[in-house]
Amino acid sequence: MRVLSLLFILLLSFSCSRRENHPYTFYYWKTNLSLDQEEKKTLDLAPVPYLYTRFFDVDKTGGKFQPVAVITKDQSFESNKQIVPTVFITNQSFLNISKEEITFLAESINTLIQKKIIEYHFKVNQEIQIDCDWTAGTRDDYFAFLKELKKISGKEVSCTLRLHQVKDKKQTGIPPVGKVYLMCYSTSSPLENSDKNSILDVNILKSYLSKLEEYPIKKIEVALPIYSWGIITNHLEKHKLINALSAKDLGNPNFKKISDHEVKVMKDGFYFGSYLNKGFKIKVEEITDDQLQEVVDFLHKKIPHFNIIYYQLDSKFVSNRNFKKF
Repeated sequence: MRVLSLLFILLLSFSCSRRENHPYTFYYWKTNLSLDQEEKKTLDLAPVPYLYTRFFDVDKTGGKFQPVAVITKDQSFESNKQIVPTVFITNQSFLNISKEEITFLAESINTLIQKKIIEYHFKVNQEIQIDCDWTAGTRDDYFAFLKELKKISGKEVSCTLRLHQVKDKKQTGIPPVGKVYLMCYSTSSPLENSDKNSILDVNILKSYLSKLEEYPIKKIEVALPIYSWGIITNHLEKHKLINALSAKDLGNPNFKKISDHEVKVMKDGFYFGSYLNKGFKIKVEEITDDQLQEVVDFLHKKIPHFNIIYYQLDSKFVSNRNFKKF
């Protein structure tokens, strides 16, 4: 009897400590919507039935709101996923904005979203996601906009949540939404001279999210990075980003290895579509499975139940990754 009791305790302990994997899907953040075979295959395997698709950006120039980089759709963009329209709005769009402009902005965004849904025959759910890096100075007007968009659209309006908006929630406020998407990347600027990975430094992330469990909104989904880039530094310490570079791209005889992720250009020439001079440095930043696992394990202790949305769906970033392991 005692042996059976011990066995039961061990089994119970094991089941309690065993962490369930989190369902996942992707962001799609390109202006021309198209899917190659690798992207289609990866998306079909994702258990979450949504694809978070950027429709357009919004900026304010010359006192007028302007849609920027509105999507077009290729015939190859076909999926059984429901599309979640996602719109990025610059923070400056909410500076010195009037109540009438808030209503106008909400109406205009809703109209353009609906136009694209009809034009491209999208199968959508009942959600619109807004992405904005709001600040303490714009929070009231941004929050008023979120309420207005919900009223006008009749949809569930969700929004992204950056790390500093969790840490400094008293200053930046709590958005009036039922669900937020925690963006677990961009932990520092890539344009700083630093030995840190600017896409994701896990220690920085942990410090910002040390009290995440106290955040008032309890429905939190998690956005994780799988993208990479190269940071080019010239003789004047000026920086430029080249998208989708990885460490394997640094294996060029005209490059001198400085570290596992950094090289010096030893011969003038065109590399990765840019003309680089001798002496320029190239630092690659990419995300490992170990980094992702450490973040997921940390977050699971704070908010046990969440879906993962990987940024972003691109064959350059999804190849040879086992997303089911997280």
